[in-house]
Amino acid sequence: MLLKINHETRYVYDTPVQYGLQQVRLRPKERVGQQVKSWNIEIEGGKVELSFEDQHCNHVDLISIDQGRTEISIKCTGEVENSDGSGIMGTHSGSAPLWYFKQATDLTKPGPETKKLIASLGDDFENDVAKLHRLSAAIVEKVVYKTGETDAETNAETALKTGAGVCQDHSHIFCAAARSLGFPTRYVSGYLMMSDRVDQDATHAWAEAHIVGLGWVGFDVSNGYSPDERYVRVATGLDYREASPISGMRYGAANEDMIVTLQVQQ
Repeated sequence: MLLKINHETRYVYDTPVQYGLQQVRLRPKERVGQQVKSWNIEIEGGKVELSFEDQHCNHVDLISIDQGRTEISIKCTGEVENSDGSGIMGTHSGSAPLWYFKQATDLTKPGPETKKLIASLGDDFENDVAKLHRLSAAIVEKVVYKTGETDAETNAETALKTGAGVCQDHSHIFCAAARSLGFPTRYVSGYLMMSDRVDQDATHAWAEAHIVGLGWVGFDVSNGYSPDERYVRVATGLDYREASPISGMRYGAANEDMIVTLQVQQ
């Protein structure tokens, strides 16, 4: 399946910015089953200072904001061709060892709510894949998909207590629980072509667990199935902070508004 993506993120500040830097992870990964046919990033109000690959093999562009600007725009356009691998990403690669993906972070640290979630799964499973699919289903039963209840700093335990969240929260909970069960697990950010609309409000997030004999296997908790050819994998990490599309810092007391326009279509 050939997917066309148009994605613009615009930041607007109420006073001029004197200094700011942003880490941008918006270049899709080349992998088995995912081929980037074309990809271009245009920046208005800033420039690329350097580009590098991090420990997760994410392509990172470090962008500076032009001094005195009140707006910066980052626009991505491109085409990516995918094939359906039934959610299986395959063998592990990269500089980070598998044990690295078993560690908890501030956003994925397990607690009493995670332990209760794991206990509710029982122990009657045909295999590890079935166990993790049951975990995925249990998360959605416990935490309904609802916007406005959480934010980028909400951790897995808080989302479980709240009982509502979005794909980011579902993925953090999955990471916390799957790691507690002994599976190396990582957070994934990227794009999803939806069947009912072209225009979207935000990028998507899901999780991958490493299963002996299969390698990395994806689980889209929010939608209840494994990623197929409609998914474009962009960045991975231990949690949202390591795989977020854009993160950064700036000097000054300017208030910030973010406007996102995104289209994903075949």
